[in-house]
This record gives sequence, C-alpha cells and structure tokens, in this order.
Amino acid sequence: MSKKVLVGMSGGVDSSVAAALLVDQGYEVTGVIMKIWDDELMFDQAGKHACFGPDEKEDVEKAQEVCDRLGIELVQVDLKDAYRDTVLDYFSSEYSCGRTPNPCVRCNSRMKFGAMVDRARELGITFDYFATGHYVRKSRDESSGVWHLRKAADHKKDQSYFLYRLDQGQLAAALFPLGDMTKDEVRQYAVKKGLGFEGIPESQDFIGGDYTELLKPGKPGLIVDTDGRELGTHQGIGQYTIGQRRGLGIASRKPLYVVRIDAERNLVYVGTDDELYTGELTADELVWGPVRPETFPVPCRIKVRSQQEPFPAEIIGMGDDSIKLRFANPQRAITPGQSVVIYREDLVLGGGVIQ
Repeated sequence: MSKKVLVGMSGGVDSSVAAALLVDQGYEVTGVIMKIWDDELMFDQAGKHACFGPDEKEDVEKAQEVCDRLGIELVQVDLKDAYRDTVLDYFSSEYSCGRTPNPCVRCNSRMKFGAMVDRARELGITFDYFATGHYVRKSRDESSGVWHLRKAADHKKDQSYFLYRLDQGQLAAALFPLGDMTKDEVRQYAVKKGLGFEGIPESQDFIGGDYTELLKPGKPGLIVDTDGRELGTHQGIGQYTIGQRRGLGIASRKPLYVVRIDAERNLVYVGTDDELYTGELTADELVWGPVRPETFPVPCRIKVRSQQEPFPAEIIGMGDDSIKLRFANPQRAITPGQSVVIYREDLVLGGGVIQ
C-alpha cells in the first residue's frame, strides 16, 4: 500500500518539484496551499512578488496548474485570521519593542507545519507524511529514536535556519525531497516534467510591499550617539534595525549606523561601524535536542542570519529557556529578535531568539 503524503504548495518551483518527485516515487500525494492575504490591507506592492501580498491569487492558480499536470488534488485552506494572529501581530509587536523579528521562522513552525497541517486533518484529509520544498535533510538516531534536522547537501541553498524550531513530532512526519538536490537540478527536473517555470524569477521575500505599513504608528523620539548626545529625531523605533545606515536623516562627517534601540526610553542610538561589533550574545525561547550540555564551554558553529556560513563559537552557559554564546571572532550587527541557530557540522543542535 502506498503511503499518503500532504505536500505544502506555494506556487513556486521548489514545492512543485517536491510534489512531482513524490508522485514519481509512488506516493499518494495531495497538495495543500494556505490563503493568508487580507484584502483589507492596502499597500504599494512595489513590483515585488512575495509570500504575503495581493498577488496571492496568482500563486494559487500556479499551484493548481501544477497539481492538474501531476494529476493530484489541491486543497485550499483559508488561514488569514490565524496568520494575522500568529505572524503579522507578532511582526508588528516586535518592531514596536525595538526588535527585528524573523517572520519566516515563526511561519514555518506555527503555520506551515502547524495550522495548515491541522486544518487539512480537520477537513478529513488523511496522510502519513507532510512534505515541503525546503532545502534541508533529516536523520534518525537509531539508538535513541531521536530525529535530527540537518543542513541540505547544497549549503548555498540550505534552509535549516528557518526550520530549527520544528519539534520531534513535526520532524518525524516530515519529508524533504529536495534535501539532496541543487537548485539547478530542481529547475532541470521542473523542465523535464513540464511544470512551466522557465523564466519565472524566484521570490524569497516575506512581504511584497513596504513592511512598515504593517506596523502600528510610531511615537516620535530622539536619535542620539553612544554618549547620549542628541543628533536628530525619529518618527518611531519600528522603522529602524541594528546596522542600518540609510534613512537616518543625520548630517555627519563619518558614516553612522544604528547600534542600539532603547524601546523603554524611545531612543535610537547610532555609532560608527566599529561599535557594531560584539563578541557574545544571549538568546531565549530556546529549542534544544534531547542531550543538553552539562559542562562548558562547548564548541559549536552558529548562524545569526540566514544568508551566512556558520562561524565558530562556544556555548558558555545554558538555562532551561536560554543560552549564552561567545564568538571566536567579534561579529557585526547582532540583532535582537533574530534567531541564532547552533550547528555541529551539518547537524542542527538547536537555537533561540537573540536578546
């Protein structure tokens, strides 16, 4: 008897090829796509295609076209309200607190692998696995039965940073058909199957328009240097992030960057590039595997943003919900609200939200 697989579709080439591969491998496949756009939101899309935007209808139509070609059903689930509560409200709240959130990390664990899967089951769809077009791999420790998330074979496309918060139940039921493939191989497979993605640009943006339009109105305040001297004013801390240089509205002989945001005092601190570097970080909302370190320091490699190679660090302390890391070399623009993901070779050990 063939195994049943629910495939999360987006209208993009990666999820489409994941579905095609599973059909070719003999699985009984059903596609599912979540509808999250709110027509009451009005903003300038600025010509960008993204996960969240008014062109969602085009994505659904493309996903339906692919499923028709593959001879499988596509189920559409309306998760607009859940997405607003889980992702958009979180996004706005974090910026209003002077932090820079990562909506994709939250969306993957709570929406794609959470609410979308749950809604499909509520609709009576039965399946053994849930698959996506993410470039990651997983493995199982036979002695302990524990599932591990691993980096993709193509490290340039690896998306483990965005999936580090998946729990054991989610990992156990997950399939990642693209984990051993390169992007070129995926595109070649799409051509072979006649999926119709030739010349279609890839989109990796969260939102198609200006993200500040999702934020609550900001309260004006001061821009100061690291000695507390007033240099200018701002119209809300939500429009700033660590490392930002453009749009500060400050006249200065040397380049200045946002180096700290004090939400309680409504202050934006600016300084030189040198002042952006630090040697350690603390993170909370910790997600960790079953084997926790008992003695420190523990060598590891970490990522503090998605588009970077893991760099050497060491764990110097860990609590029930927090972790402290020291870097081998100072790192630039460590940003509260973003995630730090911790690796041993290609294995994801865990991660947390930078404080």
